[in-house]
Amino acid sequence: MTNVVEVKNLTHYYGSKLVFENLNFNIKEGSIFGLLGKNGTGKTTTINILNGFLKPTSGKCLMFDEDSYALTPATKSRVGFLIEGHVQYSFMSIRQIEKFYSAFYPKWKKEPYYELMSKLAVTENQKISKMSCGQRSQVALGLILAQDADLLILDDYSMGLDAGYRRLFLDYLIEYAKAETKTIFITSHIIQDLENFLDECVILDYKSVLLHAPLKSFLDDFKQFKFEVDNHNLKLEKDYVVKNFELVKNKATLYTFEKKSVIEHYLNNNGINFTKLSEVPMTLEEAFIGITGKY
Repeated sequence: MTNVVEVKNLTHYYGSKLVFENLNFNIKEGSIFGLLGKNGTGKTTTINILNGFLKPTSGKCLMFDEDSYALTPATKSRVGFLIEGHVQYSFMSIRQIEKFYSAFYPKWKKEPYYELMSKLAVTENQKISKMSCGQRSQVALGLILAQDADLLILDDYSMGLDAGYRRLFLDYLIEYAKAETKTIFITSHIIQDLENFLDECVILDYKSVLLHAPLKSFLDDFKQFKFEVDNHNLKLEKDYVVKNFELVKNKATLYTFEKKSVIEHYLNNNGINFTKLSEVPMTLEEAFIGITGKY
């Protein structure tokens, strides 16, 4: 399958501050790819490098086989970009903004835009300034879809959206992407909506990558074990078994990619008295917190 995006050994600093080092991933044509992480881990920086707005300290990004810092107009026309915050011309109406944008895109298809607007139950003369943040986000998405771009880049799409609008956003997006064989690259720090949406993900930590895997593999392989201990000061450092560890009074939670028998052996070898060891299923949000940590 063709790679639409290739990120190779990407390293970036802001002054002396390292954002990330040797970041590598590919995005396959027709897939939905998530770049996940807490605020400040480099998600928007990666997007800015990919779009050619920022030159990396080292490494490179390719988009449709072109260096992202030297994209041709033809390649740029294949990319739809939803900027963080859903910036729009608020003095325009729904119809005016569609007409304005259509002049810039030769492949413009207005039908997806107006279909989405109909779901919002707003009129064509409705001013953007009179709409809620959630409604404005749908206008932004509709304009992106109407561009008929091959790659959709959505930077923190969820900002300012309540649960209903986030669900509408993703439901419509996945339906459109599958019907039109589009590639989607999405960043977010709100995870719970993406469990049935993403094909593959990279999870960023500060300065490093915690995980790069198909989403299903991550959810199948990453595990949460709970147990009780008699040592209320027990600490377990991260290593090849322990990816994160929490202790509240005598209740311990250990996150790992290992199976139960390995955890039992590990705890015994470290002289830890434990009882009631059990694996507890996780949602994507819980797994994300488990691998990144709560703080």
